[in-house]
Amino acid sequence: MHHAEIGGYLELEHFDGREYHEGAVCLNAARSCLLYLVEARGIGRIWIPAFLCDSVPQSLKAAGVGVSTYEVTADLRPDYDSIDLREGDYLYLVDYYGQLDEKDVLAARDACGGRLVLDEVQAFFRRPLPGIDTIYCCRKFFGVPDGGYLYTDAHLERKLPQARSSQHMVHVLGRMDDGANVHYGEYSASEHLFGSEPVAAMSELTHNLLRAIDYQAVAEARLRNFSLVSERLGTRNELAPVARAGAYMYPFLTRGASPIRKAMQQRKVYVPTLWPGSASLEGMSGRLSRDILPLPIDQRYGADDMTYMCDLLLELLDERADAT
Repeated sequence: MHHAEIGGYLELEHFDGREYHEGAVCLNAARSCLLYLVEARGIGRIWIPAFLCDSVPQSLKAAGVGVSTYEVTADLRPDYDSIDLREGDYLYLVDYYGQLDEKDVLAARDACGGRLVLDEVQAFFRRPLPGIDTIYCCRKFFGVPDGGYLYTDAHLERKLPQARSSQHMVHVLGRMDDGANVHYGEYSASEHLFGSEPVAAMSELTHNLLRAIDYQAVAEARLRNFSLVSERLGTRNELAPVARAGAYMYPFLTRGASPIRKAMQQRKVYVPTLWPGSASLEGMSGRLSRDILPLPIDQRYGADDMTYMCDLLLELLDERADAT
């Protein structure tokens, strides 16, 4: 009779809470969720937005899927005039910053005859709509090593291996001791690893950590911070983002954002570029990548942090205005 190990040093505590997306297919990454659908649905060709992470088209092409790109409008919706769906084509819809309404999703579903994949990587707390293949990412919202959720009625017959996540935990744990800069190299290495990992079931480590989260508190903190930032910066923002529970980041759009982004990073306010591979593109997709400052509003921060960040950004905007 086989027994688990008994004795020895203690491991991470085992948590008994509930995961937010119980009932979904639990995989090792959002990328794996898409590849799972490619196999389960037999997707041969898919339309994706030009404003997107490079890993998506790379993964699709490596899986033998034909890829076409479409433009995104200034309000973060698909430009349907740039889409020429053929019979059997799928449409990949990204819910940027959680700004889509239900009617936007249903319009996309109708436009592609139901062959829709909805990317909710930036909207973890949005519940899926019935009958729509929907992808979520865990590490964009929580301090976990990996993990993705997929809602679909198409399932693989083969049994998936279970992922092992300890190699993705070094930077997560290290940041608590040393800060983000010290472990940024390990973070980058971990991100690179995802591109070569096969589709696998979510690791027990990730499941365990996700059972320890107070999801209501996280969603409320993100909404509260988003609303504070929106109140301070809304009149200076070219976008008019809607505040939603569990918001991802606050998208602040301004022309010539790169110097401001750099100045904020020098003051230890880390504002990423989403996604740098799109920044060189012409049209709205390139501009959205270059000129959106995705401001952090997550559960780690409170009102004082938001005030400091907004004051800094307004100071930099005023300095730029005075220099012109």
